[in-house]
Amino acid sequence: MRTTTRRAVLGAGIAATSSGLLAACAGSSNHAGHDNKPSAAPAGDYVSPDGREVADAEARRNPGPERKVKLTAVQTRLDLGGPTVRTWAYGDRLPGREVRVTAGDTLALTLANHLPESTSVHWHGLALRNDMDGVPDLTQRPIKAGASFEYRFAVPHPGTYWFHPHSGVQQDRGLYAPLIVEDPREPLRYDKEWVVVLDDWVDGVEGSTPDAVLAELSKGMGDMDHGDMGHGGHDMSGMSAAEEKSPSPGASGPSRMMMGATSDLLGGDAGDVAYPYYLVNGRTTDAPESFRAKPGDRIRIRIINAGGDTAFRVALGGHEMTVTHTDGFPVEHATTDALLLGMGERYDVLVTAEDGVFPLVALAEGKKETAMALLRTGSGSAPGPSVRPAELSGRLLTADRLTADRSVRLPARKPDRTVKLKLTGGMAKYDWGFNNKRYDPSQRYPIRAGERVRLVFTNTTTMWHPVHLHGHTFALTGGGPRKDTAIVLPGKTLTVDFDADNPGLWMIHCHNIYHAETGMMTTLGYRR
Repeated sequence: MRTTTRRAVLGAGIAATSSGLLAACAGSSNHAGHDNKPSAAPAGDYVSPDGREVADAEARRNPGPERKVKLTAVQTRLDLGGPTVRTWAYGDRLPGREVRVTAGDTLALTLANHLPESTSVHWHGLALRNDMDGVPDLTQRPIKAGASFEYRFAVPHPGTYWFHPHSGVQQDRGLYAPLIVEDPREPLRYDKEWVVVLDDWVDGVEGSTPDAVLAELSKGMGDMDHGDMGHGGHDMSGMSAAEEKSPSPGASGPSRMMMGATSDLLGGDAGDVAYPYYLVNGRTTDAPESFRAKPGDRIRIRIINAGGDTAFRVALGGHEMTVTHTDGFPVEHATTDALLLGMGERYDVLVTAEDGVFPLVALAEGKKETAMALLRTGSGSAPGPSVRPAELSGRLLTADRLTADRSVRLPARKPDRTVKLKLTGGMAKYDWGFNNKRYDPSQRYPIRAGERVRLVFTNTTTMWHPVHLHGHTFALTGGGPRKDTAIVLPGKTLTVDFDADNPGLWMIHCHNIYHAETGMMTTLGYRR
């Protein structure tokens, strides 16, 4: 196996991808405190992913003990609890094997790529060094088939994170796994911990692949834009998920384009893809995972939405949840019956286990289907696969109703720079983008180290979008939680602030994998 070394990857190739491409940038940079536009600054005016500023920032993190991990991306066959599929995964399990480190550790993870095409690993939510962020042709060269690459970086913050490729639509296969960063001064007290990963699944079912789904969606719907069809396409609100997609199989399986999936919580259109399965920890509702505890145990549940196109409403039958963290950062504790998670979001909750068998149900919001796992603390029969606990319709908590814990609140400060990003596009042409532009790797929205940066996301589309910022966490304004991924509803504006304290080139994108891959991505660039 040939090995791509870090030195080789971050040599002349990165100089080309992170600097040379900048020559094509359009627009100009305004002074701090004013609206920001894409910059036409010379390439050398931006911090390179392997630049001195990045190395200095890493040194300030004071990297600690090394935690070595080996990971292999392979083609494999997975049992989803009845259905068996050919797919790509990390090893022979779904999700991939959990990686667990302690805040302050140095993670040294070597990925061996046994896939038939290039890949990468993005460490979702981590404020890590820029050359390890895992974005091909921006922060690193793609890891070619047959090659390997060592990701090595300090892990600064405790919390619930995960990792996945940033290469095409590979994330919508089986290439994802939890990354749990333990707090050496953990303030919470609990008896057991349950990591719950939610997913929507299409790969290997009736010949379908995420690439075929992308190809179908990319053709658009002509004049039948979502905005011209009420909330979500044709009026098919009374049809089942199976009926909402064409039954005609092709070379790449049946149509997976979804129409008529609506949700008031999501402001209308709920999603583009009709998935045949929804999973909790890689299992369907017909053969759910069981988590065992004792009555009275205090359980910390770490919930991760690894889906490609699906928001999940999550509840644990017979229990209320106390929310303690979102996207890795602590919040003032809040009780709820149910949570709403967009793709890429994470929530930590505490529950006190009752006696019996209880369903943890993740409803595919607006798509009518569910995923399920079981909490077993005593005797009793398992509920059926169609169970809908009352808590799903009870008190619902969303991120905008949370308050950051005092320990992680941003100090009060006026923004030095404002970046305005309109979310644009639609189903008619499937032309998703920011500010009416599809992703261009040469485009940069300039910022400078030390600035308080305000991002203003205005959703002009008829669909919701979970927006994700790499390398930083932002704060929802008004004392809201610290997050790296947040939902922007159609017709609404989301304003967030962050401190520019991690130099490099950092992506902002929609975490609907199909929206991102067709253009709803852009880049923030630190100026020297």
